[in-house]
Amino acid sequence: MAKKTFSCSACGASFSKWSGRCEGCGEWNTIAQDAGLSAGPASKSLGQKRGTPIQLSDLSTEETPPPRTCCGMGELDRVLGGGLVPASAILVGGDPGIGKSTLLLQAAARFALSGLKTIYVSGEEAPAQVRMRAQRLGLSDAPVKLAAETNLRDILTTLESEKPQLAIIDSIQTMWADNVDSAPGSVSQVRAAAHELTNFAKRKGISVIMVGHVTKDGQIAGPRVVEHMVDTVLYFEGERGHQFRILRAVKNRFGAADEIGVFEMTGGGLAEVTNPSALFLSERGEPSAGSVVFAGIEGTRPVLVELQALVAPSPHSQPRRTVVGWDGGRLAMILAVLEARCGIPFTGLDVYLNVAGGMKISEPAADLAVAAALLSAREDVALPADTVVFGEISLSGALRPAPQTENRLKEAQKLGFTSAIAPSGGKSISVSGLSLRKAPDLTGFVGEFFGAG
Repeated sequence: MAKKTFSCSACGASFSKWSGRCEGCGEWNTIAQDAGLSAGPASKSLGQKRGTPIQLSDLSTEETPPPRTCCGMGELDRVLGGGLVPASAILVGGDPGIGKSTLLLQAAARFALSGLKTIYVSGEEAPAQVRMRAQRLGLSDAPVKLAAETNLRDILTTLESEKPQLAIIDSIQTMWADNVDSAPGSVSQVRAAAHELTNFAKRKGISVIMVGHVTKDGQIAGPRVVEHMVDTVLYFEGERGHQFRILRAVKNRFGAADEIGVFEMTGGGLAEVTNPSALFLSERGEPSAGSVVFAGIEGTRPVLVELQALVAPSPHSQPRRTVVGWDGGRLAMILAVLEARCGIPFTGLDVYLNVAGGMKISEPAADLAVAAALLSAREDVALPADTVVFGEISLSGALRPAPQTENRLKEAQKLGFTSAIAPSGGKSISVSGLSLRKAPDLTGFVGEFFGAG
């Protein structure tokens, strides 16, 4: 007999027995017994009740990995790890209006044209509205089947009868499972729908792409267990004021995590950006104080972005520290190291830091570029326009070499940069047409390039 489990419809916490009050969120009368869709009567069963055991020794070691299907959108294929893997479950999240539905409709058309039988299920739009967007994108001739439904049982029944190779669910928050006593979009409904769709993908060999809304904090709405269920989690990012859109893989069982694909929003949909470094630097004008080019690595791809800093006297007793596209806590650490190790105070000064182009940077190798931008803005000294900077700063003021230094330098040389500033140490690397200037520590870097400290 299967063990009974109970969960809270408000917060999603699981319990082994029923109680009137949830210990996780404190709500009353929100705990109910869980019942899977496939655990119903035999006439309504969605799959086999029992699996077939397989001995581990019987598994063949000569089996080839499942073939991937490329859609022809190089940026999307790159983020997926080289193409779509059969029987995979993918979750795509992003802010409202950022272009998730547009991206997946274009991807559905490309996959269908490449030979995959594709079904696009929308729980937010009517088929006529989806068809209208497809005509605007020039995809009206794509062999994609459209459906508008929110009942999860009807969707799974249709998928089982149609037997597609790819199903796109837009969105998981609109799906409704009739065995869960809560409103669509609640934690229990989202978890149940994601669980059933993921299991269906594994049993039937169908690739399922689910769209997930995000909260005000930028996380996918619903319990974090949804991200653990699926194979791949992608975030579609971008600023409303910029036309750039970045598809980032935060989890991928079939490829590299932190891989990014860059798109540009146009009147005809999303266009691929094959050289994001040139695009992010296209609006960079004459060299000015506080502007520094950082040679970064996103996944396996080198990307050059511009860091902009502004340091101004503060009229308030508490100076402001404003950061866009970087970690605010790391900026506070860089300011503390500059004051403690180099004797350069920022007391009474407002500090603003921005990553141009709507890009978000998370790697520690941006520390030295941020310090250079702050010092350039504070001392009103502009670095040469043909120079890139990268390196990690430790709390002692020492500089640590960044990984994949050669790839960073090659990308900079390809875009016309002739000089690079990096920490000393590590293996010696030379790139033709580019001179590498090494700094032993932060104090030496400040004294050599800014004459301060």
